Amino acid sequence: MELLCMRMTEYTHNWIKRSEEDFLVADILLREDGPPNTICFHLQQAAEKLLKAFLSYKGKHVRKIHELDALVSECAKLESSFIELRDDAFYLTKFYTETRYPGDLPIFSKQDAEQAYKHADKIRSFVEKFLK
Repeated sequence: MELLCMRMTEYTHNWIKRSEEDFLVADILLREDGPPNTICFHLQQAAEKLLKAFLSYKGKHVRKIHELDALVSECAKLESSFIELRDDAFYLTKFYTETRYPGDLPIFSKQDAEQAYKHADKIRSFVEKFLK
C-alpha cells in the first residue's frame, strides 16, 4: 500500500515505508503463529511511525518518543479528529517497553497480538486519509 504522493517528502515517505515493514513482519508472524510479544512490538512501531509520518508531512519536528498517546495529542493539534485515536494509542503504547526488557516482561497472548493489529490498523487507515 504505497502512500507516496507529489507533496510528500522523502523523509515522510521513509516513515511510511518503515511502518509498512513493521506491518509486514506482524502479518507474517501472525500467519505463522509467531511470538505474540514480537508481533505486538512491531504493531506499536508501525503505529508510531505512521503518526510520525503525519507530523513530518505537516512540517512538524518529529520527537524521539514512543508514547503513542503523546504523538496522537501532537497530531490532534494539527487535525482535531486525531483525538479519536487516543484509546488505540493508549492500548498500543504498552507494547514498546513492556516487550523489550526482561524481568519486566509480561507474556502477551495471540489474542493480544490480534487486538494490537486491529488498533494499529485503525491508526493506519486513519492516517492514510491525510497522506493521500
